[in-house]
Amino acid sequence: MESIRIGNGYDVHALADGLPLWLGGIRIDSPIGCIAHSDGDVAIHALCDALLGALALGDIGKHFPDTSDEFKGIDSKILLARVMELISKEGWKVGNVDITIALQRPKLRPHIDSMRECLAGIMEIPMDCVSVKATTTEKLGFVGRGEGCEVYAVALLVK
Repeated sequence: MESIRIGNGYDVHALADGLPLWLGGIRIDSPIGCIAHSDGDVAIHALCDALLGALALGDIGKHFPDTSDEFKGIDSKILLARVMELISKEGWKVGNVDITIALQRPKLRPHIDSMRECLAGIMEIPMDCVSVKATTTEKLGFVGRGEGCEVYAVALLVK
């Protein structure tokens, strides 16, 4: 019988003018970007938390603390690859992931497939096992006011 585990991840970053916007492993042309110790890819950070959570391995901050110079400005794709090494070492593989990005602007629809392709490549799973969705918050809350971006992620692991 196949074993399964599910994990949930959530992350949020404040936005500021003049910073690069990285989401789902790709750079998006935007006048605003995430304030962060790393490259600020809030989608990958939430995904890492979901993957780690499925195996009760803690969270992204435990493995890649924002107090460490080693991770200053790091490409979050590297963090995801390291999380995948931990999962593989434990004998698990990713069944599928589902990510929801809440961001008022810019519109993300033109970038969704590129994100899915990038993430699938890092996790070494088919693209149809990676769901990325984008939504606004209808101008409500900190996301709606353009102050931040939040991401929810769910990951299913199989053994």
